Amino acid sequence: MILSCGEALIDMLPRTSTEGEACFAPYAGGAVFNTAIALGRLGAPSAFFSGVSTDMLGEILADALVASKVDTRFLARSDRPTTVAFVKLVNGQATYAFYDEATAGRMLSTADLPDLPPDVQALFFGGISLVNDPAASTYEAFQARECGTRVTMIDPNIRPGFIAGKEAAYRDRIGRMIARADIVKLSDEDLHWLEGPGDPTELARGILSRGPKVVFVTEGARGARAVTATQNRFVAAQKVAVVDTVGAGDTFNAGVLAALHRARVLTKAGVAALPDATLDAALDLGTRAAAVTVSRAGANPPWEVEL
Repeated sequence: MILSCGEALIDMLPRTSTEGEACFAPYAGGAVFNTAIALGRLGAPSAFFSGVSTDMLGEILADALVASKVDTRFLARSDRPTTVAFVKLVNGQATYAFYDEATAGRMLSTADLPDLPPDVQALFFGGISLVNDPAASTYEAFQARECGTRVTMIDPNIRPGFIAGKEAAYRDRIGRMIARADIVKLSDEDLHWLEGPGDPTELARGILSRGPKVVFVTEGARGARAVTATQNRFVAAQKVAVVDTVGAGDTFNAGVLAALHRARVLTKAGVAALPDATLDAALDLGTRAAAVTVSRAGANPPWEVEL
């Protein structure tokens, strides 16, 4: 089982009413939530851990997980409100305004951390859940607790506007979590935000020197690569008509993890010695699944049959 650990929220996506007025429509979302959904739809054993409200919006989130075959037994339910993000789209690119104070997700604490059964092979972390305490410290503590025996993957999915005023502490936390992780995924923009200018492969190798075994780098419409100490594998992106990019990276993450699960290499030893063919299969499934997501509105990952 793959346990995705991080934010679940309601994306308010821009729409036009039947009267022609600008409006927003609620959609279940959140980067880590999207990855859990995509894993379930791709046929991988998927579970989700987060602070989720018992309010009306929290029920939308829980129902969406169940509908995509995601195990919800690890949810930490509370009567705090649900995080909401208003989305602005410009030429298909998304920017966000988050409303996260005192929410069920934000107030997650170490007392909420679940005991994990043996069939949880891997834990995935990332997104805005790693910015604000107490949730951010809770997720870091969870990774630190489990990383010695289970595979952990992180995708920071950096939102500079959300980090404003907290950059130093955020960089320190991300640095520690990257050093503990077996798998790191970064967009090329995130890679440069963390590491500065330079060749993406060389920057990725710098990250490998801190502890991870493989770094996946997505390069937008070009494609994606996987970098290890001795390998640099690249797969070109499929050409599709892009509606918006919401959920693209999250779906890519799910494709990578689903492919590694199919190959039976989601172990500490397996991830440390991935052959070229397995890396290629992970890149292929990640890019194909993401191509479907960007071809339709919102974070709507594909089911396995669609691929």
